[in-house]
Amino acid sequence: MNVACLVRLGVVAIGTVALTTVSATLQAQAKTSSRPVTAWGAPDLQGVWTNKTITPFERPGSLAGRADLTAEEAARFEASVAAQRAATDGNSGPGNVGFYNQHWLDSGTQVSATRQTSLVVDPPDGRVPALTPAGQSRAAIALETGQGVSGVDVSERRGFDGPEQRSLWERCVTRGVPRLPDFYNNNFLILQTPGYVVILMEMIHEARVIPVDGRPHLGRHLRQWLGDSRGRWEGDTLVVETTNFSEKTNFRGSGEGLHLVERFMRSATDTIIYEFTVEDPMTWTRSWTARIPMTRTDAPLFEYACHEGNYAMFNILAGARAQENTAAGTVRPR
Repeated sequence: MNVACLVRLGVVAIGTVALTTVSATLQAQAKTSSRPVTAWGAPDLQGVWTNKTITPFERPGSLAGRADLTAEEAARFEASVAAQRAATDGNSGPGNVGFYNQHWLDSGTQVSATRQTSLVVDPPDGRVPALTPAGQSRAAIALETGQGVSGVDVSERRGFDGPEQRSLWERCVTRGVPRLPDFYNNNFLILQTPGYVVILMEMIHEARVIPVDGRPHLGRHLRQWLGDSRGRWEGDTLVVETTNFSEKTNFRGSGEGLHLVERFMRSATDTIIYEFTVEDPMTWTRSWTARIPMTRTDAPLFEYACHEGNYAMFNILAGARAQENTAAGTVRPR
């Protein structure tokens, strides 16, 4: 059976559950809530949402001890970012092949609606906790291979012999979860049925199909690119717990023991407060939490045709072959 057939069967299965499963508990909760609800009484999170923002991931030293910006500070910061982008747009120095100009980027122009000084909200200093010795070891490997501690793949095998040795980002395989604001493709389409919540992520067009029917997690030996997610409703909040991550996909250097808890709460017609907590004792000295308000948008989700335009992969490997030929004193074949 091919992938297309499996996808069609999955859609039919979800549709069947939608027609046959109704939660009396959710309907009862809906009567006491002023927020939008679905036809079967669940909090309604459906629509297209974006998490783009210029709010820093971690709190800058200049704002130490400050959890929030004033309205005036937020306006000045937004103006300074706009001016900096205009001054440097499309510029590249010697030895730099350049980067996308602002025409191709969609990373936002405003701080988050909450005016928080960083997306990280716990620990209170707005900074990611220190790495454990094991986390430091993996980070050192990552730095030696040029990937950096915030990349997706920190494998020692990040070489140049073939595409399998490159990062998952470069190979257009996955960008993992949780998904942070990026240069572009920051939109998410949320769909709901009584038994499932589906989150289609614009970046690499990955879909998370999250059961909310109380089923247990997969066995611990079954590992997946995006982990194994299970959802539940706590009042108006969707809580998604994800385990069973593959050791090949990590979040900011985490290992396969990553435990992710996400919360989605629609605070207004045009806003979802998205919050996630990550815990991995083999990577960080304590758990930490980030909060990223998501805004409703009328924009569509664009196809992320990563493989079709992945000239970087070819050029990286071709460059390595050229260096090898140069070192060996041979001429690269045409």
